[in-house]
Amino acid sequence: MRREYVYGAVSTLLTAAVTLGALEVVVRTVFDNGMQFDLEMWKYARQIKQLATDPRIGHEHQPGSRAHLMGVDVAINSTKLRDDERTYSRRDGVRRILMLGDSVTFGWGVRAEETFSHRLQDDFTRAGMPVEVINTGVGNYNTSMEVAYFLAEGHRFEPDVLVLNYFINDAERTPVYDVSSIVRISAAYVFLKSRIDVAERMTGSTRRKDWEEYYHDLYRRESPTSGWAEVERSLARLAAVCREQGIKLVVAHIPEVRRLSPYPFEAEANMLRELAAEVNVPFLDLLPALRDQDPMKLWVTQPDPHPNGYAHGLLADAMFEPLRAMLPPDR
Repeated sequence: MRREYVYGAVSTLLTAAVTLGALEVVVRTVFDNGMQFDLEMWKYARQIKQLATDPRIGHEHQPGSRAHLMGVDVAINSTKLRDDERTYSRRDGVRRILMLGDSVTFGWGVRAEETFSHRLQDDFTRAGMPVEVINTGVGNYNTSMEVAYFLAEGHRFEPDVLVLNYFINDAERTPVYDVSSIVRISAAYVFLKSRIDVAERMTGSTRRKDWEEYYHDLYRRESPTSGWAEVERSLARLAAVCREQGIKLVVAHIPEVRRLSPYPFEAEANMLRELAAEVNVPFLDLLPALRDQDPMKLWVTQPDPHPNGYAHGLLADAMFEPLRAMLPPDR
């Protein structure tokens, strides 16, 4: 009886292992077409990211890493940025603008030369102005992590102007990482978990909020998911440091592009505007630059509403004049 029990258990485990292995192969060879948002983000985490030594930063890019993600090439330079090679020491006569931000600033699904950072630098070059626009965007950063990065490393670039590019989910809490998780090794797990999540949201499951409600909750202080208080503390600290170092800081509000008119997050945008005023920092609202557009024209793909290259161009156009006015005279 005991032998039959052991044989049965081993047979069950082998069957499960074969089934899971087959599912992994199917996901990687059939469903993974290089444009599945969840799988591409998983590859980004595996191929480009690494844990940061500072837990307040959480994660960062691996210097010199490369990958093909969401249809575009991603190359990380020696200072862990998706940008041209940059030295911390600045060149004589060249002014600097440093962009803090998340996956939008990073340029998820957008070629490096199409990101608003790169386009702004091209705009300054065409205007005959020697300006470097440095892109420090990292996917899945929140405001707290962006500020922690700047205070630890980004300040070494000695920017004249610092732009905190703010997106609606930047009030998320800083994640705690489990590097031993199955998420690190299984594409099938990531794919199926994502599909279950989508199904629950579409069917109105009480376990899952729709995307608008999820974002609203990030700004409700009583919500357990809200990180707004940390945004307030982080921005106040950043403003104080910039004043001490003579850096001009601006908060740029980048809208969520799934629905632009009526915009569902006007109240949250006003909270950010008021916070910027409280810490005496200029506020640049980029919603007007996109409001009259067909939202679907702005997406990387229909399932992935990150701003595409066209949207990045509109954002760069809206940023150029305000940032040019903030630059100091030629050095």
